[in-house]
Amino acid sequence: MAVSGKTKVFGVIGDPVEHSLSPVIQNAALAASKLDCTFLAFKVKSTAVGKAMDGMRAFGIQGLNVTMPHKTAVLNFLDEVHQTARALKAVNTVKNESDKLLGFNTDGTGAMSALRENGVEPKGKKVMLLGAGGAARAIAFVLADQVDELSILNRTIQPAAELADLIKERFNSKVVAYALSPLTLKANLADADLLINATSIGMKSNANKTLIVPKWLKPDLAVMDIVYDPIETKLAKNARAAGAKVVSGVEMLIYQGAASFEIWTGRKAPIEVMRKAALNHLQKVQKS
Repeated sequence: MAVSGKTKVFGVIGDPVEHSLSPVIQNAALAASKLDCTFLAFKVKSTAVGKAMDGMRAFGIQGLNVTMPHKTAVLNFLDEVHQTARALKAVNTVKNESDKLLGFNTDGTGAMSALRENGVEPKGKKVMLLGAGGAARAIAFVLADQVDELSILNRTIQPAAELADLIKERFNSKVVAYALSPLTLKANLADADLLINATSIGMKSNANKTLIVPKWLKPDLAVMDIVYDPIETKLAKNARAAGAKVVSGVEMLIYQGAASFEIWTGRKAPIEVMRKAALNHLQKVQKS
């Protein structure tokens, strides 16, 4: 679609931001929806987040995704923040509504949609969550009032314990925190229905690593690894080989992006278009 003086601008801010897949999936979605819009990546230093929000107003940028390391800092420069994003202290989506900047977090809803749309229903299940960082926090919040029990395992127990306490205060849910170790991994996985890896283990830089010993995996387990590059992590490969149900990290990427798209445009996101764009891009990158 040709860019003109009428073209509306969306984007993503972060540092670094060159690796972001948001322009790939969002431009595909905008084009498929026949919207006169474009989506750009903006590298913004931590000291310039406030200026970036001023620029969003000044340039009439309609919406922004916010990636690391700005998800928390951006809260200080918004007019309104959705209650979930405020509780998480993290915003990944900003909408410009007549110069009023509204903040949202779509990571949790993206994870839940990714699970349900791929045949995994967390309600009433025992879930084991690896990690206590930003993505893990968002996932934990959206799962908290759905699952029967949530175990949060993190290398250092303090962030996991703080997250568990925060969830129990808000949802009165059964949540337990553990320091991540082979012993706690094996014990919690023994009767878990769903395993979610929300750590960076398995990413391209350490693609041959996994926290889970293959023999611990079982056919009646569902596994979601939020790492999407590589498309299939070592954990995902091992889980598939064990007969477990596997949900790719690409799915969470797509559905959290779809939620942002719908907040900005008020239109239903073209999921299949976004999925195809993401997979095609990742496959090209992995071959290069």
